[in-house]
Formats: sequence, structure tokens, C-alpha cells
Amino acid sequence: MDSDKSVDLVFSWPSMSEALVTMEGMDLLTAPLDDLLAQVAEVLDTGVSCRALQCATEVELAAQVAAIGRLGRLLEALTVDAVGEVERRSEGAVRDERMTSHLGCRDVTELLQTLTVAAPRTVTRWQRAAKSVRPRISDMTGELLDAEYPAVREAMLDGAIGVDGILAITDALQAAAPRISAEVREEAAAIVVAEARGEGPDGAPPACAALLRIHAQTWALALDQDGAEPRERAAERKRSLLIGTATQHGVPVRGMLLPDVAAQLQTIFDAHLAPAVAFDDPYATDESGELVPLPARDDRTRAQKQHDALASALSVAASSGLLPTIGGAAPVLVVSVDATDLADDLGHAHADACESPLSIAAARRIACTGVIQRVTTAANGRIVGIGNEERVFNRHQRRAIALRDGGCVIPGCGVPAGWYEIHHVTEHARGGPTHTDNGVLLCWYHHRFLDRYGWGIRMNAGVPEVKAPSWHGTGHRWRAVTTSPVRLKMRVLRM
Repeated sequence: MDSDKSVDLVFSWPSMSEALVTMEGMDLLTAPLDDLLAQVAEVLDTGVSCRALQCATEVELAAQVAAIGRLGRLLEALTVDAVGEVERRSEGAVRDERMTSHLGCRDVTELLQTLTVAAPRTVTRWQRAAKSVRPRISDMTGELLDAEYPAVREAMLDGAIGVDGILAITDALQAAAPRISAEVREEAAAIVVAEARGEGPDGAPPACAALLRIHAQTWALALDQDGAEPRERAAERKRSLLIGTATQHGVPVRGMLLPDVAAQLQTIFDAHLAPAVAFDDPYATDESGELVPLPARDDRTRAQKQHDALASALSVAASSGLLPTIGGAAPVLVVSVDATDLADDLGHAHADACESPLSIAAARRIACTGVIQRVTTAANGRIVGIGNEERVFNRHQRRAIALRDGGCVIPGCGVPAGWYEIHHVTEHARGGPTHTDNGVLLCWYHHRFLDRYGWGIRMNAGVPEVKAPSWHGTGHRWRAVTTSPVRLKMRVLRM
């Protein structure tokens, strides 16, 4: 009898599961979900066809948005639980017995993407939330046990928080899991959940996910006072920056930045991406004599702008004279090009450490801001002449040009001072002198793509003048430009 009981005990959980399937195999959710879908579709139809949202007062609209938000959180709770069950059925050691294998998918993420048509990032967030709030199941009895964060699960089922709130609370605490016990993390989560419900100690209204994240991070730091150093050591081991193999679309970059390095880079990006003020030139007038604002056109994506900001930072660093030397000289990007190709705008240029050839236009731009040394070779490749280095625009000239122009001479450019390159109006390769009367300030982006967008720049008695392209404004004549406060003040006084 004892052995029989032992056998019954060993097989009790599968038997209970089979009994549960037998009892609940009637499908308890499909019909209610179909009814809910029909109701939501009806509400949506009313909102659209009857313009219910447009007809509501502000108070009514606010209440409706709040109700929609709560409905969304409840649906997210159902989604998270469903995702947790899919994961549980796909965790078996034998691949062929997993739910993912039965439905022909590689893993849970692929299965959920297929079933929900959601993006991978959304599916991943569901999985992370489910891991924190799904009930555990006893291996011995098959009964449901508490979730890792029971208070968070309860708030989810009440509709107090959705996936954003779940992750805001659990991510910060979970990161400290090796150093903070499960009981302490559970207590901290319960306190943060009280803030989500509007039941915190200060009586503040229900906190949004962003505030919940701050509360959770604060608790994690308070409970894990030694956690910063281990995390920093781990980050130092993982730091990396790799430049990939050149492709026809460019050179891929991947890696992992230290938090402080990423913050410094983000600061550089923010400085470059600050909204530019529309440029209003005192001399820009239409046919009636009225001033014409000239809003600058910039159709770059944020990612492209960040690339250009990094390019500007690298140019500044390379020209600072503060970098380590190579062979006794500052780091130099060596670009070689045939003089005939350069004169005829044909062929390609080549840069050291770059497998892909450069355009002649790129070579001209690099020559405009760098150091030029002419090397003459015979047809057989023998070097027959080496010229002296011609340094382009020394620091004294740069300061003088910066005082005169104030910033990038293209109207509306908001790149901060100190990040500009000096452009030869008459190209150095075509004999243009390295003189303040032939140099103007341009940011990296406008310097590189000046010709592409149709801007014209010329010097008139040592003063830069710009002609707008056809898409920019209404008056397309040459105008003196500057953002120098001194010169702008002088203009106003002359008017």
C-alpha cells in the first residue's frame, strides 16, 4: 500500500493536469473573448462613426481616456498571463514536447509574434513581465504558488498597472537580485505598488510608470549600497567598440559603452540636435519689401543627425592636438587621389584603414579641413617629389573667422559654436588661398552636403554671402549672412 501511495504521489501532478484539462476542456475563454471583441468593436464603431470622442466635453474626454487606459491595462494583464502559460508549456527539456515545437515555431518569441503580429520588442517586454508576475507551480503537487512579486501581480490583475508599470517596478529590483534577498525585494515592490495605487505615504495620486521606475530604482539603490561597484566592474568587462567590414551601404559599428561614456556622447548629440531657430535675415525681403523668414530645411533622421554629430566630435578631437601621436605626429587620415582625377572630378580617392573607395567630393571636403602634402610619383610609381605640409587655417584664422561669421553660415543651422569646420569657398585643390577672405564656417553636415542641397556661397570683399536654393524662401539672391552678435548689432544700427 505504501508503495502504491508513493506511485500515486509521484504521478499526482500529471494526473491533476489531465483532470483539469478534462474539467476545463470545455474552453472557458473563447466565448467570453469573442463577446469582448464584439463589444470593443461596437464601442470603436460608435467612437468613429458617431464621432463620440469629438462630441465629448473635455471632462468627458478625460474620463473616456482614463477608462480606455484601464481597459488596456486589464487586457495587458490577460496577455501577460497568457504569455506566461505559453512559456510554461514551452520549457520542457524535450524539444518535441514543447508547445513551440507542436506549432512549428523556433521559440516563444517567434510563436507570440506569429499569434499576435506584435513587434519583437513588444513580445520581449511581455515575456519579461510574465517572468516576474506569473504564478509558480509546485513540482510535487501541481498547485499554484505565489508569483515572485505577488503585490505587483495583484496590482496587474486590478488594472492598476500595465506592462510598463510591471517592468518599471521589477526591472530595477531584479537587477539587484544577487545582492538583495527575495523577501526584501518583495517588500520593496509592495511599497512601490502602493505608489501606483495612490496609497503611498505622501498621499500622492497614482504614479505613472516613469515615476514608478524612479521609486523602484531608489529602493534598489538604498537596499543595495554596494551594488554600484559590482555593476561598474561588470560594465567595464563588457565595454567594447568594434568597427565592422565595409559594405556597399557603409561601415557597421557595434559595441557596449560605459554609462559615463554613453552620457558624454549623448550630451554631444543633444547639443547638436537642439532645435534650431528659424533664421530671419534683415536683408531677406520679398518683392513688396517685407522681411521673409528663411526656415532651414533639414530632412535628416535622428540617427543620421547623431552620426553627423559624432563625425563633428571626431573632427574636433583629431584637430585638437591633444590625442596621442602616431610615429611622432598627431593622428592623420591619409587620403590619396590622382591629381588628374581631382581636377576632372572623376575616379575615386582612397583613405588608409578604409576598404571602400571615397568619392572625389569626399576627398575635396577632407582636403578642405585637413593638412595637404603633395607627393609626386612617376608612371612606374617612383616618388620623384615630396612637398611641404600646408596646414589649412591655423587657430588664429579660425578664431577670426568664427568672430566674423558667428556660426555655420547656412541659415537656421543650430550646431553649437566650436563644432564647425572651415570651408574654402574657392577650393584649396583648385588654388584657393588659405586666407580669412576665402574661408567660412560650416558644420560637418552642411560642409559635406553643401552642393547636394543647392546652397551657394561666395565671398564679397572678405564677407561671406549665401544664395538660397529654390526650395528655400522666395527671394533667391546673394545676401550677407552672419550670426555674430556684434555684426548683427551693427546691421540694426545702420538700418
